[in-house]
Amino acid sequence: MYGMEAKTRLVESARELMWDRGYAATSPRAVLDAAGVGQGSMYHHFRGKEDLARAVVEGNAETMRAQVDRDLAGPGSAVERLARYLRRERDVMRGCRFGKLAQDPDVVASPVLGPRVADMFGWLVERLEVVVREGQAAGELRDSLDAHRVASAVAATLQGGYVLARAAGDPAAFDSAVEGLLGLLDTARTTS
Repeated sequence: MYGMEAKTRLVESARELMWDRGYAATSPRAVLDAAGVGQGSMYHHFRGKEDLARAVVEGNAETMRAQVDRDLAGPGSAVERLARYLRRERDVMRGCRFGKLAQDPDVVASPVLGPRVADMFGWLVERLEVVVREGQAAGELRDSLDAHRVASAVAATLQGGYVLARAAGDPAAFDSAVEGLLGLLDTARTTS
């Protein structure tokens, strides 16, 4: 089975395994078994594990960008849109697909994968920064805020919330981090 169905099954299987196990612990054999395809299918579509992982990372980035844009582009004030992004339903105990990759030394060291993961986080901070600047331009958020630093704090709180939840074995730790940040953002609103 060498068609597009096999390629899709390989990518989806690798995607789930990498989310659960990480890149280093996801073997090509495990991907082949999960996808239910033979070794020939993998090497017909991909040059190896890193190439398959590149397809996974690119697919995850496309999905994440679309979701973030939906969260942040809707109606509401800047803080309301950030709250919608932060409070979106997530599988908190599984963590972030990109956050897990960023913690994997093999991914960070890879000239193929490392820059793609870094680019995704860079894009996210830039996208969040736009929303903060929109809030400042609308007079909702104080001009004295450093929009880039606030955006970085939003991204870091989300990633840290995943870590806290996993460490505690309780998704409430994630919610606590998010609500704490939103409380801080409320204090950054202008009084007018």
